[in-house]
Amino acid sequence: MTIKPIHNDDDLRAAFRRLEAIFQAEAGTPEADEMEVLVTLIEAYENKHFPIGPPDPVEAIKFRMEQMGLAPRDLEPYIGPSGRVSEVLNRKRPLSLRMVKRLHDGLNIPYESLLSRAA
Repeated sequence: MTIKPIHNDDDLRAAFRRLEAIFQAEAGTPEADEMEVLVTLIEAYENKHFPIGPPDPVEAIKFRMEQMGLAPRDLEPYIGPSGRVSEVLNRKRPLSLRMVKRLHDGLNIPYESLLSRAA
């Protein structure tokens, strides 16, 4: 097993090619150990060079609505009357801290997503 750091995209492609070749390695084998190390190196490189930030709060809410089959009226206990729900979903009103807490507690939307645009 010859492992080296991933310094650029060419190294990344080579690491992916090797990972693909040993991906089905049996646990406890040298190839399985190599696979673990490659996955760690690839994740570190991608996190550094291609970071993915938290989603937009409104997109996070819409995603959860889609997952749970919710309609805008189902958000009223968390956001308020239908007019307020509409304003939030159309980005005409920001989320208040009370709304954030209710959405987090009631729909399990991560705080990081709900507060990602807060200044």
